[in-house]
Amino acid sequence: MSSTGPVPPLIPAPPLRTCAPPTPSARTARPAAPGGEEPAGAAGPSRASTVDARQLSVSLFRRLAALEEGTAEYAYVRNTLVELNLSLVRFAARRFRGRAESDEDVVQVGTIGLIKAINRFDPARGVDFASFAMPTIAGEMKRFFRDTGWAVRVPRRLQELRIALARATDALEQELGRHPSTAELAERLGISEKDAAEGERAASGYTARSLDAPAADEDGPGTLTHRLGAEEEAYELVECLASLGPLISELDERDRLVLSLRFGAELTQAEIGARMGVSQMQVSRLLTRILDRLRAGLLQEGAA
Repeated sequence: MSSTGPVPPLIPAPPLRTCAPPTPSARTARPAAPGGEEPAGAAGPSRASTVDARQLSVSLFRRLAALEEGTAEYAYVRNTLVELNLSLVRFAARRFRGRAESDEDVVQVGTIGLIKAINRFDPARGVDFASFAMPTIAGEMKRFFRDTGWAVRVPRRLQELRIALARATDALEQELGRHPSTAELAERLGISEKDAAEGERAASGYTARSLDAPAADEDGPGTLTHRLGAEEEAYELVECLASLGPLISELDERDRLVLSLRFGAELTQAEIGARMGVSQMQVSRLLTRILDRLRAGLLQEGAA
């Protein structure tokens, strides 16, 4: 059955509300710059994409060139440029992963290179800032590794020679199918074989290994300390006894008995005198004479 009652009027639906996506400045608002003026597009530099960073850098460099160096506004714009281009530093730092230095230290050093690049950049030349800054950033990192990365401090000449030897070694290994000799490396670099050998020795000073590090090899577990040799004191004693043997054999029986009782049985001079029927003073004189004779014989043998 159909209803015959009145049909209620339709209520129109409320209009849909649309909102435009927030602008970059609205998403990442920053405190106002000194003087109350905010650099156009400079909000949230650390969150800007690569494309946005390049576009914002162009306008900020133009404004930086118009400001007086040393003012608060100049420092604000420059700091904004640093934050805006930190991605360049992180990109350059990836090339040096796996080194002993921490990633944080490498990024800090690269940031110094970024600041130097910003100070020297001239937007009027029409050069892309990223292409201009990357060599400066990478160079600052390489200088850091050169100055602090060596376990043993070596002259800069040898540090640069080590790099040249490494490149020549890689090239010759590809050509020869084996590790090149020192003479072949010297010929490739146009240096003497002596200089090439010196560079190879200096390369071993780049990294150092702790003596407490485990030395896992065919000899079994342990540390490198256990592999180190020690000076054996008994060797010197054996040499002395071997040298004294012929000299002692030349002594008469009484002198040999005095030596045996004093240094073998470790008796005192009074005890030796009582056993031999002489005074302690006589024993002292005997020992002095015997030892002087043996000492003179050893010195003659050493001089010969």
